[in-house]
Amino acid sequence: MRTTTTTAPAVPHVKQARARALCAAGGALAAALAWTVEVPLLGIHLNFRVGTSHIPMIAVVQVIGASLAACLLGWLLLAMLDRRTPHARRLWTTAALAALAASLALPLAVATTPATTTSAVAGLIVMHLTIGAAVIPAMARTARAR
Repeated sequence: MRTTTTTAPAVPHVKQARARALCAAGGALAAALAWTVEVPLLGIHLNFRVGTSHIPMIAVVQVIGASLAACLLGWLLLAMLDRRTPHARRLWTTAALAALAASLALPLAVATTPATTTSAVAGLIVMHLTIGAAVIPAMARTARAR
């Protein structure tokens, strides 16, 4: 008796990985666009103090790097949830929204320091919300349907 084993093609995983990579790239692009509108066009100075340390002007490279790192961590979490639970989309979206809320803690915390301008705080909040709005729904749609 001869048995044959068939495996599903890897195409869905390739498409899923491509879609998630585009989500991460889209998050970085959203960050760069938000920075471009806020800093060069509107003239907002994204500098602030945290405790005794002063953060001079936040550069576009820092914004892109931080958003890309967050997106890649989100991808990693979604991939782990996809393998372990049938509720990956719901759990990941909840975690992503919680992470977005936590990320808003920094601009809101620096809002109380006298050296921080209201426009810098508003700019940072808008930047976080822009990246979250671009990445969270798009990445959640890539969760494996069960």
